[in-house]
Amino acid sequence: MSTTVNHDQATESTPTAAPAAADPTKAIADPGPLGLAAFALTTFLLSLFNAGIAPENLEKTVLPLALFYGGIAQLVAGLFEFRKANTFGATAFCSYGAFWLSFAAFVQFIEPSLPEASTKAATGLFLLGWAIFTLYMLVASLRTSGALIAVFALLFLTFLCLAVGSLAGIATLGTIGGILGILTALAAWYASFAGVTNATWGRQVLPTGAR
Repeated sequence: MSTTVNHDQATESTPTAAPAAADPTKAIADPGPLGLAAFALTTFLLSLFNAGIAPENLEKTVLPLALFYGGIAQLVAGLFEFRKANTFGATAFCSYGAFWLSFAAFVQFIEPSLPEASTKAATGLFLLGWAIFTLYMLVASLRTSGALIAVFALLFLTFLCLAVGSLAGIATLGTIGGILGILTALAAWYASFAGVTNATWGRQVLPTGAR
């Protein structure tokens, strides 16, 4: 039996490699600036009340923002981060979007039904859980950018001060938490501003300290 192989025939029968598929996520705009802007504005308004700058009787003006901008807009941003295969962004935006939605529900439905003596403890436990979550997100953010590290570091301190202040009944800590919340909002606004501006100009106009 002959073992000779016709080279031309072998070449013709060899399948050619398929061209690499185009990355479909390149056609999707970066959802990060939207999520950061939604988080920043809602945090800023609530923090004005926590810091004692805005009158307490107007505090429920936060709820529409918490529902539609801090909540729904962030959830949408988080879902698009899943599409872009960004685990960090998806986890952060979906989680904090859910935070604002749950905060609105807590203030509107749960807090009024609690005995007055239990309200601060319930609020403190609610915030403590978010402080723990924010701490591990802070660790994860160390590989992102300086701008995001600043946001998560300030946010962790904000949640911690507000939680301990509520649990221990220390009003001064609540005020400090409000001031830290304003700084958190400003840091998030800057990160969002940099993302929008750099994407629009097609080059780095504002630095974010990418790591």
